[in-house]
Amino acid sequence: MPIRVNLPPLTRALLVLLLVLSLLNASFSVRSLIRVQAVPFLAIIPANSLKYPWTTLTAALLETNLVSFAISAITIFYGGRYLERAWSGQEFAKFVLFVTMIPNLLTFAIYCMWYSLTGNQVRANTIINGNVSLEAAFLVAFKQLVPEHTVSLFRATIRIRVKHFPAVFVLLNSLSGPLLGTDTAFFLSWLGFLTSWIYLRFYRVAPSLATTATGEDAVIKGDASDTFAFSHFFPDPIQVVLDPLTDSIYKTMVALKLCAPFSEDAIDQSNEQASARAEGGLPSIMTGGRGGRAGGRREEAERRRALALKALDQRLNAAAAARAPAEAPTAPTVSATTSEAAETNTTEPVAA
Repeated sequence: MPIRVNLPPLTRALLVLLLVLSLLNASFSVRSLIRVQAVPFLAIIPANSLKYPWTTLTAALLETNLVSFAISAITIFYGGRYLERAWSGQEFAKFVLFVTMIPNLLTFAIYCMWYSLTGNQVRANTIINGNVSLEAAFLVAFKQLVPEHTVSLFRATIRIRVKHFPAVFVLLNSLSGPLLGTDTAFFLSWLGFLTSWIYLRFYRVAPSLATTATGEDAVIKGDASDTFAFSHFFPDPIQVVLDPLTDSIYKTMVALKLCAPFSEDAIDQSNEQASARAEGGLPSIMTGGRGGRAGGRREEAERRRALALKALDQRLNAAAAARAPAEAPTAPTVSATTSEAAETNTTEPVAA
């Protein structure tokens, strides 16, 4: 009996484009008089890409070697299938456009500025391509949807929770830049990470998972949950350093009207949304089925609940600490009338 692979339409289209564009690039590279790694009308090359604006899209689905092609295909196959089913094809398409075009445009601008400042021709001819920004964005989306899901690698020798993947991914790509000379991966990974988080945190409109939500409450803009804050992508010691910095950036963005401030109701609603996702049996990442084993779902829901309670407790403690100076107890005072009455009582002779 033949094996049937059930893929949503957009995920299937992305896989086909990845294959077609990579083969086209390989074909034109072999035919060119001067052997090149990527052709300028498919990949981003700062010296030429102004003539080929569509490369901001095609470059993200173009791989120039078998290893990166295999990684990209696996990422789209599993990640695309999961997210398209969890969100819908339209929402998934908007997400893919956002997290591929913006990082590619910003990376193009970085290399143009780099060339302008240094005059180094290598920067003008750097090839910018690959699925790195989309891979980083998928990991951020998984962190939002199933942060406590545990992935077992090498026959359960290594077990790691999904919420740690984005930080590990950008760390590896940050190290590969100076060590292996893959500086484009450094920029694409960080920009993919940041743009996907900003989109999901502040702008994406999602249906509310609360069964009683109606009217305006039936949709939620962004994700104000405590567990999706930027600092929560990193270990606890780093969170202490990041929190003041990210708070300052957030206040600046609000002051510039780049995003709307989160109300207490929005934070509570997003925390409820996060708990509902943990309990709702979203499709399994690897199998594409519903929710996996019930025991695993219960454990994940308990971990999500514990994290939400911890974050809520921290917020309440911070609020109580802020109110404490204003509510400090004052020393009792005695009115002048009471003092005079007391003095009269102590000096007045007692009648016989």
